[in-house]
Amino acid sequence: MNLKKTADAIRKIIIEISYKSQNTHIGSMLSCVDILTALYFYKMRLNDWETRDIFIMSKAHAELALYVTLSEKGIIEKTLLKKFNKNDGTLPGHLDRFSAKGVECSSGSLGHGFNMGLGIAHSFKLQKNNRKVYVLIGDGEMQEGSIWEGAMFAPKLGLDNFTAILDYNNQQGYGRANEICEFEPVAQKWKAFGWDVEEIDGHSIDELKSSLDKNSKKKPRIIIAHTIKGKGVGFMEDSLLWHYYLLTDSLKKEAIKNLEKTAESIK
Repeated sequence: MNLKKTADAIRKIIIEISYKSQNTHIGSMLSCVDILTALYFYKMRLNDWETRDIFIMSKAHAELALYVTLSEKGIIEKTLLKKFNKNDGTLPGHLDRFSAKGVECSSGSLGHGFNMGLGIAHSFKLQKNNRKVYVLIGDGEMQEGSIWEGAMFAPKLGLDNFTAILDYNNQQGYGRANEICEFEPVAQKWKAFGWDVEEIDGHSIDELKSSLDKNSKKKPRIIIAHTIKGKGVGFMEDSLLWHYYLLTDSLKKEAIKNLEKTAESIK
């Protein structure tokens, strides 16, 4: 399977569904597609649902990226996407664990999914279960105090079955993350809290696969994935506008053309 083509296909569906539902946070969704693709189509053990690895989208405003990934993986029916964020639909604008298979917890209040994931990882450890937990957090979300409470506690518990991935696109609702908070040095901060840390290109499938394959001993792990908000659509890339902006008919067509051009270059 060509994972770059898979990621490109997911991005196109995100654009189509976002246009039909008039949903926001498109830039946030596009920045994490490669991460989700590497997790669901390469790394995570999902064949036996009862012993599956767990993924939690803590930055739940990028919910559609998860829904589309689940549908492309065959975990949920593609027909569910048609009524995303619509009256009488089953897929809400923030994640609800009762809405669909593969949505492991309700998230949306930033910083909560991260700590729920730590709790699940701790329970696996207590059960001597080899299942793993992966949680995606945003750089704006990382400013929440609850993230740092969990960051201090996880190494004490020896949660080497837990991997956080930071979607570091340096954009949040009201500006650049490093302009709103004293953000850097991110890697050194996590290391100081006792985490195994690696920085990668969050759009490189090869780097994602290599990083996800690494294991730490008696330490939780965080992958700092440097990404671009709106990745794949030229006029959206690194643009704060696309945290909240809606797609018009002409912008949707232009976005699809951008993605089709990218798809043509993928071997």
